[in-house]
Amino acid sequence: MGTIVLKGITWGHSRGYTPLMAFSQRFSEMHPHVSIEWDKRTLQEFADFPLEKLTEKYDLLIIDHPWVGCAASGDYVLPLDQYLTKEYLDNQEEYSTGLSHQSYFFKDHQWALAIDAATPVASYRADLFRKYHTAVPQDWSDLIYLAKKDKVAVPAIPIDLLMNFYTFCLAHGGELFAGDDRVVDREIGLMALDTMREFYSLVDKKMFSCNPIAVAELMTRTDDFWYCPFAYCYSNYSRKGYAANILHYTNLIQFKGAVLRTTIGGTGIAVSSAGHYKQWALKFVEDIVSEKCQSTFYVQHGGQPGHKTAWLNEDNNHLCNDFFKNILPAMENGYMRPRYNGYLHFQDHAGEPLHAFLENGGKSCEVLEKMDRIYHESLQSATVKV
Repeated sequence: MGTIVLKGITWGHSRGYTPLMAFSQRFSEMHPHVSIEWDKRTLQEFADFPLEKLTEKYDLLIIDHPWVGCAASGDYVLPLDQYLTKEYLDNQEEYSTGLSHQSYFFKDHQWALAIDAATPVASYRADLFRKYHTAVPQDWSDLIYLAKKDKVAVPAIPIDLLMNFYTFCLAHGGELFAGDDRVVDREIGLMALDTMREFYSLVDKKMFSCNPIAVAELMTRTDDFWYCPFAYCYSNYSRKGYAANILHYTNLIQFKGAVLRTTIGGTGIAVSSAGHYKQWALKFVEDIVSEKCQSTFYVQHGGQPGHKTAWLNEDNNHLCNDFFKNILPAMENGYMRPRYNGYLHFQDHAGEPLHAFLENGGKSCEVLEKMDRIYHESLQSATVKV
C-alpha cells in the first residue's frame, strides 16, 4: 500500500501547532501508511483567509467557530454528524468546555469538533505581587488603581477591542445582535465605550499594537507589567520551562457587582469535503478529539483541549499551575459570537473604529454609527443567519 498523505492547516503558535504535530507523528506510528503534514498561518490569517479556498488544498482544517455559517452555506467541509457515531458526539456535547462543542453546531449539523478551548481571562505575575506585597485586583476599582501605576498590560488591537466591547455591552446589561438595525442598543453601546475609554486611556500606547500572545510575552519576559485583566488565555505560559517567568491565570474581575463575561474563542477541527482520503481524515479527527487523547497526550504536548475531562484532570492542573480549574468558570460563562454567513465581515472591520477611538479619541456616537454600518454590510452578504 502506498503512503497516504493528509494535509492540514493550523495557526502558528505552540498551542495550535505542537500538539497537532506530536499526535500526527503518533498517528503515523500507529498507521504507517498514513502521513500528516501541517502548515501554519498567523493569527490574523487564521481569522481572515477564506475557508472555501483552504478546503481546496487541505484535508484537515483548524477553524474558528464563526466560520460555520460559511461552512453551512456551501459544500466546503463535511457535516461530522453524518460520519461519526451518535455516542461519540453525545460525549463531546456532554463534556464540552462551556459552549465550545455547541459553537460548531449550526443549521442542524456539526461542522467541526472543539479541539481547543479559550476565552479572555485575567493573568498575572504572582511573583511580582508577592514581592511588592500587593493584592491581585478583584474589581474594577482595583484594576483602575493598578493601571494608574502603569502595571497593567492588555491586548488592544482591533479584534481584541471588539471582543472586549462585547464584554462591556454585556456587563451593562445589553443584548448583542438582537436585530438587524443595530449591534447593540445605543445607550448600552455608549456606556460600554465610556467604560472602555476610562481603562484604555491609562495603558501604555504600545498595547494598541499587541495581541494576546504579545502581551503574554511582555509579561513573562520583563517585570514591567504585573497584570492583564482580559486576554485570550494560553496555558503554555503557566507551564514551568515554557517562558522566562510563569503567568498565573484566574477568573475575571467584578464589574457592577458581577464577574465580567467574555467571548469564547478556541478552535475546531474540520474535514474538507474536497479531500481524497476522507475516511483517514475522519479517523484522525475522531482520535485527537477523543476524551482519551484530549485528557492526556494533547495537554502533555502543549495543547489546551476542548474536552472538559482534560480541564478537570488533576495531573493537567498540576502541570499548568491550576490553569484549567481556575478559569473553567469563565469558560462556562462565556458568550458565543454570531455565526451567520457574513459575520466575519463584521468581525474583520468593526474593531477598527473602536481602535481609532480608544487610541486617539473621538466621538462615541460616531464609533457606534460606523459599527452599525459594517453590521448592515455583513448582513447583506449573509445567506444564513442565526
